[in-house]
Amino acid sequence: MHTFTRRRFLKASALTAAALGSGNADSPAATKLEEGFTSLFDGHTLKGWHKNPQRIGHGTGGTWRAENHSITGEQDPPGSGNGGILLTDKKFGDFELRLDIRPDWGVCSGLFLRGNDRGQCLQMMVDYHDGGNVGHIYGEGTGGFNTRHFDIDGTMKDGKLTGLKARPKVNKPPLDYSISGEKFCSIYRVNDWNSVRVSCVGKHPKVITWINGEKICEFNAASYKGPGFDRDKVAGTLGSEGSIAVQVHGGGGWPKGAKCHWRNIRIKAL
Repeated sequence: MHTFTRRRFLKASALTAAALGSGNADSPAATKLEEGFTSLFDGHTLKGWHKNPQRIGHGTGGTWRAENHSITGEQDPPGSGNGGILLTDKKFGDFELRLDIRPDWGVCSGLFLRGNDRGQCLQMMVDYHDGGNVGHIYGEGTGGFNTRHFDIDGTMKDGKLTGLKARPKVNKPPLDYSISGEKFCSIYRVNDWNSVRVSCVGKHPKVITWINGEKICEFNAASYKGPGFDRDKVAGTLGSEGSIAVQVHGGGGWPKGAKCHWRNIRIKAL
């Protein structure tokens, strides 16, 4: 891992903007790579990352590769139901995380915060399928609490995803903030890269997520009263710091050959 100098910052910003193209020119990855951020992925290898060392609920680890300047994850073998997680060797407590995501339609993935090798974490959902959600917080192995205010479904034409539509939840969890489903569907870029920003701060952390510059979810563990959540149990399970991880969900729902793609992964300790 390395800290970006000004010269490296300018070079990386130009390369990233070119890679993203004009459609993503407004993304944080294209325009902001500030001093104090450290890269978690070198674009070519999985150095600094490891799979779950023992079987967890999702499987023995999944298949992870560094390809086309991104990390890709899929089931091992494809369509087998065997998934897992890929974790940073280094652990983080209070941080701001920035990255780009491009999940294939139908995958159930996630971005793990303060994660451990057992697969427990606070998860930003990347459930990119009918009845799914991207951007809200889920208690993976920490009570199964779910903060989503809406589900998403895909609009298909000739077998290809062309758009998203939202289904609001009747009983919405008591979040400090949630984007509306309609607004989310208008700002999310289907079949393209999306810029993600996450901040995580505090013993009972406040977690805020943004996608393409729009705030998606604000979850405050110190005051959250939703079902299935015990703030002290979560804090005791995860501790004050943990790995950043990405997930390939186990089970039969993951389409054979589908992948989730992650790139431009960088972090700043707060």
